[in-house]
Amino acid sequence: MDHPLRASLANELHARPFLRISGSVSLAHFAIYAEGDSLVHEALLMSLCRLTGLAGPPPDAKHYSGQWSGGRQLKWERHTEFSTFTFIASRHDNDYFSGLATEHVPSEWFQALAGKRFVAVRIELVSGASADAAAKHAQEWIDGSAMVGSHVLGSAQVFCDWTIKADGYSRFLVIDRGLREIQGGRLLQRLYEIETYRMMALLALPVARSLGKTLDELQHSLAPLMHDMDASRGGRRDSDLLVELTHLAVQSETLADFASRFSASRAYEGLVQARIQELREERIEGMPTVAEFMERRFAPAMQTCKAVWARQEQFAQRIARAVDLLRTRVNVAQEEDTTRLLKGMDQTARSQLRLQHAVEGLSVAAISYYVLSLSSAALRSLHAAELPLNPELIEGMLIIPVVFAVLLIMRRTKRAGRQPAETVQAISD
Repeated sequence: MDHPLRASLANELHARPFLRISGSVSLAHFAIYAEGDSLVHEALLMSLCRLTGLAGPPPDAKHYSGQWSGGRQLKWERHTEFSTFTFIASRHDNDYFSGLATEHVPSEWFQALAGKRFVAVRIELVSGASADAAAKHAQEWIDGSAMVGSHVLGSAQVFCDWTIKADGYSRFLVIDRGLREIQGGRLLQRLYEIETYRMMALLALPVARSLGKTLDELQHSLAPLMHDMDASRGGRRDSDLLVELTHLAVQSETLADFASRFSASRAYEGLVQARIQELREERIEGMPTVAEFMERRFAPAMQTCKAVWARQEQFAQRIARAVDLLRTRVNVAQEEDTTRLLKGMDQTARSQLRLQHAVEGLSVAAISYYVLSLSSAALRSLHAAELPLNPELIEGMLIIPVVFAVLLIMRRTKRAGRQPAETVQAISD
């Protein structure tokens, strides 16, 4: 009774459940990005399960959760362009930002990440008696030039500096002030998603910088062509300009291949902003909030990407308008040439028609002359046979009838020749 897609689409709402966390935990999060190698994500998951003894995922899985003894968890998610591995381990000491969450993972697996690890984040969630001390000494672990902090969800504090430390990880320190189990998992997930989506959004930035240089070169090539187009008054130069503008249009169209990258960047930016809003931040005196920091540091990069892509679209439209204008001018010139040619052909046809009429008149005279000559010869022969005839008189009387007879015969012949042509034209129509 159900549609084949009903169950899968309905279960999509529950495909990526939040982490369930209680007490202090250490979290390590990795985002794997390997352009052109879509199989590496599943291969890394299978390798991790084999090396650590976890059961493998089902075929075509887009998410996976596993647990080891000692309160260790794994969460894997497959996204369109990347995949994420999140390791969680319960912490019972104060050795924050150590390798607790991943110390059970063999080094062989980390070696397979070479060149593919796009995001690496360590998050410490401190709760209970250690929370106040950790908050007081947050700068011991979050020591970047711009420390960011805020109250979030009404029951926690977050500290970070958005820098990559010597161990290759970014750091978030979360102080639990009474979070429920599900709140802690949601908060940690929102934090590492902010960092992951931020980095994915920034993939468009180097493309935008390269694209900006290309657009500069194309615009420098367009300027003299537009000047020549304005100075040109038709002729062969317009055709040459049209060829050059068409070449520029083709180069502009090749830049459209980057559209998917900029479209994805806008989508990731929207996810970053949504995750920040879900934090429900309140200011900690003397520190910028996550939203303020992103507004100053992340938003300009996104504006650059948007501006470059808008510039590309405007350039493409400008080229298209120039090509249309020049093609219109070339078409008008061609139509004028065609009109002049048709006028010449019309004059030639009229001259040929007049010549034809003259020839027909001469033909009537010539044929009549030959008919009358033959008649005269016949009449003279009859007169020589002593018939009572006056050849000169009869020959003079035959002139007008012979001329009209020849003229009538030629008109009927012309009319008979037109009828087959008209029949063929009617059939073709």
